[in-house]
Amino acid sequence: MPDTASRTEKLGLVLRRLRDQGPRSRARLAEELDLSRSAVSGLVAELEDFGLVRTGGVERGGLGRPGTAVELDGSRVCGLGAEISVNHVATVALDLRGRVVAEHRESVDASRLSVSEVLDHLAALIARTEDEVHAAAAQVVGLGVGVAGLVDRTRDVLTLGPNLGWRDVPLGAELRGRLGAAYPVLLDNEGNLAATAEALPGDPARQDLLVLFGEVGLGGGIVADGRLLRGRQGYAGEIGHMIVDPGGRRCGCGRIGCWETVCGLRALMGAAADPDDPVRDPALSIDDRLAEIDRRAALGDTRTVAALDQVGGWLGIGAGILTNALNPGAVVLSGYYAALGRHLLPAMEQQLAAGVVAPQVGGTRVVVSTLGFAAAVHGGATVVLDTVFHDPTIVARPPAAVPGGAR
Repeated sequence: MPDTASRTEKLGLVLRRLRDQGPRSRARLAEELDLSRSAVSGLVAELEDFGLVRTGGVERGGLGRPGTAVELDGSRVCGLGAEISVNHVATVALDLRGRVVAEHRESVDASRLSVSEVLDHLAALIARTEDEVHAAAAQVVGLGVGVAGLVDRTRDVLTLGPNLGWRDVPLGAELRGRLGAAYPVLLDNEGNLAATAEALPGDPARQDLLVLFGEVGLGGGIVADGRLLRGRQGYAGEIGHMIVDPGGRRCGCGRIGCWETVCGLRALMGAAADPDDPVRDPALSIDDRLAEIDRRAALGDTRTVAALDQVGGWLGIGAGILTNALNPGAVVLSGYYAALGRHLLPAMEQQLAAGVVAPQVGGTRVVVSTLGFAAAVHGGATVVLDTVFHDPTIVARPPAAVPGGAR
């Protein structure tokens, strides 16, 4: 590490090393970060004062005398994630180690409610989640909000949400006004946040990803070398509006044949069930509706299986086009695709293999997210927690703590 690095940078480096590589002794940290042992001891003591690390067990396996390991604590620091989607609003609180402290989702038909009504629902859910964080004796360091649509992050404005029917909504200002929060509120596209949640720090297999986030439409995120690709003005990842079916159905964006018109949730439900089928009732939670689709497919219902094969095939066609351009290490099925992944994979992988020019699909594999619909809210919380990993000094010290580890 350069001698010119600031103390804040060094604190962040230690914290990120523990996050990415796991617990390690002070001596090992000093060696890996090219710092003196006394410098590392001072940095660790300061991070302990912030309540971000703690002493763990004995580190074994190395040469010489075993050292006492240092590990992330972070139980007193939480990032909040939230999401505005067509069918629901949701929140999560994650501590610094990524553990869920609180999590909520409420079904709403956002396309039929006013912007104000939807935001009132979300603000109430955020306040409830924040109360649970405080009850756990933790502090909130920020809120990351994902929304289905194009987001101008410089102005915190949703410029276009085709499936929500929203345009030029100052979501950042509206939410801050409702919350009166002392912490930062960040706004982003839900697909970008889902991709952020899937790019696991320290895991080389998760550094080059194409994330497909299925909801009413299809959102996505592109991660290259561990970094989210945003493009020139931040609108990269709007893959759901790639034209794959010219002459097909009209999309919510106004164009014909967008990818999401053939593999979004609306497309699946339309192919799998009649309009009066209970599985298409928006009053039911999305989890219940998907569970019923999964049940019917498992029983071999002909129409359901055909609908899933159709959607899986279209997923493979679009993913093949993007794989030829990006050659990701993995295509991650997230959102509703995760819930039905076992039924979608065969047709998707067949079409993906047929569409990719490179041998063995260029090394790209298809994986099913373990987060599902929670990916976007987890990504929102992860984004704000990342600010702590780069500047631990933004965290308020516990009242009894003073610099240097003295009590």
